[in-house]
Amino acid sequence: MHKGKKLFRMKKTVPVLCIVFCLLLTLPTRFESSANAASTSITVGPSDSIQAAINNATAGETILVSAGTYNESLQVNNTVSLIGEDRDTTFINGQNSQFIVNITAPDVTIQGFTIECASNLNPNSGISMFLSNYGTISDNIVENSQQGITLISSNNIIISNNIITDTQQGITFSSSAYNTLSDNVVTGNSQGGISLEASSDNVFSGNTISNNNGPSGGIGMYASSDNLFTGNTLANNYPIGETISLYCDLNTFYDNNFYDTFQVVNSSINTWNTAGQGNYWSTYTGHDRGDGIGNMSYTIPNSLSVDYYPLMGAFSSFTATFVGEPYQVSVVSNSTISGFGFEVGTETGNEIIQLNVTGTEGNVGFSRIAIPTGLMGTSVIVLVGDKETNSSWLNTTSTPGINYLYFTYSSRNQTILVISSETLDLYNQLSQSFNILNAAYTNLLGNYTIQFGILGNETGQLQFLSNYTTQLDSSFNGLLDNYTSLLEDYIQLQQKYQDLNASYQQHLSDENQNQQNVRNLMYIFAAGTAVLIVATVYFSKRTYSRPKQAPEKREAILSQLCHP
Repeated sequence: MHKGKKLFRMKKTVPVLCIVFCLLLTLPTRFESSANAASTSITVGPSDSIQAAINNATAGETILVSAGTYNESLQVNNTVSLIGEDRDTTFINGQNSQFIVNITAPDVTIQGFTIECASNLNPNSGISMFLSNYGTISDNIVENSQQGITLISSNNIIISNNIITDTQQGITFSSSAYNTLSDNVVTGNSQGGISLEASSDNVFSGNTISNNNGPSGGIGMYASSDNLFTGNTLANNYPIGETISLYCDLNTFYDNNFYDTFQVVNSSINTWNTAGQGNYWSTYTGHDRGDGIGNMSYTIPNSLSVDYYPLMGAFSSFTATFVGEPYQVSVVSNSTISGFGFEVGTETGNEIIQLNVTGTEGNVGFSRIAIPTGLMGTSVIVLVGDKETNSSWLNTTSTPGINYLYFTYSSRNQTILVISSETLDLYNQLSQSFNILNAAYTNLLGNYTIQFGILGNETGQLQFLSNYTTQLDSSFNGLLDNYTSLLEDYIQLQQKYQDLNASYQQHLSDENQNQQNVRNLMYIFAAGTAVLIVATVYFSKRTYSRPKQAPEKREAILSQLCHP
């Protein structure tokens, strides 16, 4: 009897263990993530209050907010990092509050939210910072408010990768300094894109400011100086198409793209170029002087300003990572630039920059690429499509650590590769040494001829010169052989590169197929796990529901077994 009960308990335990095992197989990643997050942060779900989490957090703590809609306004008076799961799915709805997110503490981070629905009260703001320093506002969408992002007496704030739209004034700085505004999209705001009042020493880079209405157009500046604007694009700002209203001095603008008809209303003295490079103006009518810079200055209409080095094409900037270090590669081109990439050949070790250019068929396109010396050397070949094109390094030392490469091409859809090769560098060095030695040989040969005429029959001296010339001829011929061999290697390298590129494309195709196969296997595994769980539950129920034998019948059977 005892053994029978033990067997029955084992039969009950096996299905339960199977179910637990299958669940553990499907949940290990989530369990580990939750355990790690719980030790360093607070997690807020849709049924929780973000404000309560802020109030209960210790200084420096991170609050992780799950996707969902949170109908509340926040007073951030504690040094915390407020991180949304995803800005497209994590909403803070102010429900007509005057301030949706009001920050008064230092070192606050707001990231990964859509912040919306402030009221028509004046003033109101999606994100406001008052006397708050050293904070970060990144990767958010701010919409449907009077002010998108407002800084008042706040310094050293980083505002990056945000979208500010459908507000009255997109971004406002008031009495704020040493802030950085980078890679934001400020568009569709009814009273202007960016406004600065009594704010200095700020940096604005890589922002797109477009389709904004109002008195200040794209950017309005009042009593603000020593601000830097670089790499920004301004287009279609109204009502009169002006891009910038400037009523302050000593600001610097370069490498910006101005597409509006009336770009600047300016009664002040500011700088519109640096290090021999200015801005791109869609209304400029000059010609390329052969390096991507216009051949004459550009007097900015409706202003007192002059851009002495206008760009002949739009400016764009990209990040390339090499040996763990980020490098900025910028391009000035009259073509549309897309598909930028950087890689190191696995077999050749070559550094390769790739970009796609799109232009009008029949026109001549150009690109001026600024390449950091730490990323790529100056021994390069440039391929447009599958053909090598002539390129030249510009003779400029205006920016230390940067080399400028210039080339032209037929302006249509093209893929451009800039390839830096150590072998090509050795080839160039050898070619240079060859030219130097050839010049020395020619000079020595001339001296030899002169000496031969002077020395006449002085056999000893002539023999010395003859032996020296023979040695020089031997060195010259050896160097020429090396030069020829290296040239052959260079031609083979070009062919290997073409083969490697074709292999790389096939590798990408195989990788995509492998990923699909892995997904299919995951689906099969999930389906098998589900079937196993269902079968286990089914047989467990069968086991539990088997009718028990009557005691008398069981005793009779046992009696027969024990006393036959």
